[in-house]
Amino acid sequence: MVITLAAFAALFAIVFLGLPIALAMGLVGAVGFAVVVNTNAALAMIGQIAYDTVVTYEFSVLPLFVLMGTFVARSRLSEELYDACNAFVGHRRGGLAYATVLACGGFSAVCGSSLATAGTMSRVAMPSMRRYGYADSLATGSIAAGGTLGILIPPSVVLILYGIITENDINTLFIAGFIPGLIGVSLYVAAVAVVVRLHPERGPPGERIGWRERWRALSKVWGVALLFAVVMGGIYLGWFTPTEAAGIGASGAFLFALLRRSLTLTITIDALVETARTTTMMFFILIGALIFSNFLDVARTPQLLYSWISGIDVAPLVVIGIILLIYLVLGCLMESISMMLLTVPLFYPVVTKLGFDPIWFGIVVVVAIEISLITPPIGLNVYMLKSILSDVETRTIFRGVAPFIAADVVRLALFVLAPGIVLFLPRLLE
Repeated sequence: MVITLAAFAALFAIVFLGLPIALAMGLVGAVGFAVVVNTNAALAMIGQIAYDTVVTYEFSVLPLFVLMGTFVARSRLSEELYDACNAFVGHRRGGLAYATVLACGGFSAVCGSSLATAGTMSRVAMPSMRRYGYADSLATGSIAAGGTLGILIPPSVVLILYGIITENDINTLFIAGFIPGLIGVSLYVAAVAVVVRLHPERGPPGERIGWRERWRALSKVWGVALLFAVVMGGIYLGWFTPTEAAGIGASGAFLFALLRRSLTLTITIDALVETARTTTMMFFILIGALIFSNFLDVARTPQLLYSWISGIDVAPLVVIGIILLIYLVLGCLMESISMMLLTVPLFYPVVTKLGFDPIWFGIVVVVAIEISLITPPIGLNVYMLKSILSDVETRTIFRGVAPFIAADVVRLALFVLAPGIVLFLPRLLE
């Protein structure tokens, strides 16, 4: 256990000195593996993991879903989603913030990326909210929090990574994310309602739109509905695997954007380059995490951790509480995907030995990671908005997300205390 503690101390020290987390995990994992086994085995392990990660067919699901989200972001679907939601709820006090949260939920269903959802919706929703005099805190808070839904509502890149490193079925993880995602949308809407009830001036009502215009706006979101139905419906009906679904989704998003004439050669090249960059980053982090995970295995860290927990004789639910507390603390210091890939190999064996369902644990981890995307000082969604809305102070955005963090804590507690909520759909479709 001493070598594991030394490895974690070295890892955090290296990260805080500025080395990228992917390289830090790979370096510490390789050195630790060499110490426990030998140098030749460590070098062979690095080469094997890097090769397997790049050439394994199942891993191609990552770039394909990223590509699908990239094309969707460039096809103006986000604007039509927002217009449709705004048509139905925008006339209410806080209605534009409601519309933002609902549109983020819909966009997440065909995007799978939190940063892409937050970045896209900030360009769509912020101008309208400013035009009607919304407080910057409520406006940016609803966008940043709504964007976190991108990593939970399927297809989710984070759920794919969790499935890969824990060898759990991605189909089951996707379907388990539906109800938690809908509950997340509902609680965010409730958070907006509380804010405008206490501070009505922060979210004045917008313009009321007639029913004819509402149905016209709703009819324009058929592209999102069709793409989601084909991709997710095809998976659950057994027509194709998640990897095949990702390919179909990417092709469908490309054709849809092409038919809408929202693609030019330059935009297409930019989309491909952005996908390549995002995928490369993910693969580097994944390779580093797998190297570090192998070191933890040979050092018998999960077994030692489980023995230690068994020895102190605490209730399994207390262990889950401690793990989630660690996630919330790490979320203030680390980027979300890196945090998950670093910690899941350590906690997953312990959680499963304690008798908890691995699918449930995956959803709970993702919800905890969602919170980390908007918590200070390193809330990636917050800094994404800051980079786009340079005239809004960072502290204003963090103040705006506070009610949504409270809603997330309630949601996390609900899933821990009532795991049947998460597992209802997976068990229904068994």
